[in-house]
Amino acid sequence: MIRHPAAAAPEPHLIDRLIGLAKRVLIVALLLLTALYAADSMRVWLRQAGASGGDVLGAVTFYLAVRLKSGKTEIYYDQPQTEICVRALFPHDGYRPCWYAGRERVRAG
Repeated sequence: MIRHPAAAAPEPHLIDRLIGLAKRVLIVALLLLTALYAADSMRVWLRQAGASGGDVLGAVTFYLAVRLKSGKTEIYYDQPQTEICVRALFPHDGYRPCWYAGRERVRAG
């Protein structure tokens, strides 16, 4: 049987093309996330090194809640707690971001 030279390489299957596309999308997403974290870290570092280094940290007030034996929850509004947080998108230097720390105003103790 004689093969035509132009038909030597069969076209890849659709699933192979989709897997290749998914790999490229995943690589691009990881690179963008890495660049975003690096830019966020640089912003925090520059703000800490600047003259107004204190503006990189914030404080969030929250209240403790305890579940009682009766099944009810008691919230201690008379004892507010404060958590130091960082004003950034990602956690830095052991501090949670303020946007995330402020989501829970009442925390189980």
